[in-house]
Amino acid sequence: MAELTTVADDEAVIHDGSTVRRITDLAPDTDHEIDGFSFRTLPDLGGRLATVTTVNDVHFGETECGVIEGLEVGPIFRSAPGEPPYPDLMNQAAIAEMAAVEPDAVIVKGDLTCRGTQEEYEAFLATYEPAFGERLVHVRGNHDGYFGESYAAFPTQRVDLPGVTLAVLDTTDPGQTPGRVTGEQLAWLDDLGAEADRPVLLFGHHHVWSPDSAQRPDTYFGILPDPSEALVEIVARHPRILGYFAGHTHRNRVRRIAATGDRPWTEVACVKDYPGTWAEYRVHEGGVLQVHRRISDPAALAWTEQTRDMYAGTYAGYALGSLADRCFAMRAP
Repeated sequence: MAELTTVADDEAVIHDGSTVRRITDLAPDTDHEIDGFSFRTLPDLGGRLATVTTVNDVHFGETECGVIEGLEVGPIFRSAPGEPPYPDLMNQAAIAEMAAVEPDAVIVKGDLTCRGTQEEYEAFLATYEPAFGERLVHVRGNHDGYFGESYAAFPTQRVDLPGVTLAVLDTTDPGQTPGRVTGEQLAWLDDLGAEADRPVLLFGHHHVWSPDSAQRPDTYFGILPDPSEALVEIVARHPRILGYFAGHTHRNRVRRIAATGDRPWTEVACVKDYPGTWAEYRVHEGGVLQVHRRISDPAALAWTEQTRDMYAGTYAGYALGSLADRCFAMRAP
């Protein structure tokens, strides 16, 4: 099935099974009709200042794909005998593609491992550090904090690049699936937002609960309601924070919250299975573009084409999301 997976300011990418078509040299902010797809390229935001790439839910050590504890939905996928473990395959392919755009920083937004072991964390480091060195920024997710290990527990991290500041929060509550943000982290972010002299992109593993929701569950899958509300309040009062970018849900989705207007609260799909995603952030003089990338190595595509059928065939629609969930512009205030 043909899918328009990427639209940037100057290109589009169409995937059809193992076939990848890249259409380049497109005019920005222009309507196009190509191969039956109608789309508008992202706007021209001025001169390019920096490039940031991200991945999340890389799951080193995982051996079965499509498992939900307590439910037997199926199908479940495993690497074939003699093939590399699929997390190794997918992460190596993601690294090669990210390296090709020469990013100024690479952020890995949690779930570095499957079972939270030190051995799996070392496998993550051995794969990513040689490729990116000091450009690599990583933080833990719920899988990494389940069983008592404390690696990658960096409460706050800041990276200043031309045209943008990257702010990374550890949203993991050790031993729990839902996330949290502490008072100390919120104070740090409040100070950063107040002093910011350029746009800020905010990253964490867990997505937020929306204060616009009619329900306030005690067991929300993302950041719990009270800390979510506090985080939204800080973002609302600092317009230089352009958006928040999470993983955790293994899907591409953007929500807008009344208190923060058009600024996106974003979830980005995982590396390890369909669609097999990394994200590119193009930093320009006038703002930032998020550009979704489907990993296009032939072996990676063969794997993700299998896993699109997880959860009784419902996974592809859930994980890919709409084009507006994947590729969009954030203008600087």
